[in-house]
Amino acid sequence: MSKIDLYRHVHMGQRARLFTLAIELGAADVSRGDAAADHAERCLALTQELREHADHEDTFIHRLLRERAPEAADALEAEHVRLDAVFVALDERARALPTHPGAALAEAQHALYLALNEVISAYLAHLHMEETVAMPALWESASDEELEAVYAAFRASRTPEEALTDLRRMLPAVTPATRATIVRDVIEAADGEPGSTFVAVTTTLSSEQLGRLHEDLALPEAWAL
Repeated sequence: MSKIDLYRHVHMGQRARLFTLAIELGAADVSRGDAAADHAERCLALTQELREHADHEDTFIHRLLRERAPEAADALEAEHVRLDAVFVALDERARALPTHPGAALAEAQHALYLALNEVISAYLAHLHMEETVAMPALWESASDEELEAVYAAFRASRTPEEALTDLRRMLPAVTPATRATIVRDVIEAADGEPGSTFVAVTTTLSSEQLGRLHEDLALPEAWAL
């Protein structure tokens, strides 16, 4: 039986979105239409998401970590302080991007791109610490029942809309086998019509991922429509 990992799948989704945003911002023509404002808003939405994620970890995971492995908790708190600084710098660049005149826009875009990649660099190190220091410390010091209780408390705190957003962010980044397991469990737990549930949770999947999921779950052909 695999260990309960409180970070793994969420972090995979975060990495995918970070890398995608960096690639698309770097290649964008922000001189056209509302592109500058749109990319600025995407960066601001990213930092908001990452701050909210840190709050969730502090509330549901790091309280237990502080109790059982205080040194690891101290290291993560120091990481959060460092991350706050790069988040603020990215926010400032993002808010400024749409205000630059045409002649200065290209350099402002590149400055935002560099600030975003500084966030990515710092955040990847933070994720690595959580996955290789914090989670092993919890495996050593907490029971499976305690870890499951942490996960259950987090799930209970999410509204249906927030839970759906969580799934849509995560599913494109995990392996086909993991994706099939998660979606199967969601469908089995849903109160409503299973086909509607399937459609709702899979809107962020590519056509290839969606086809593989149909295959893995042996779904009715009608659901593909």
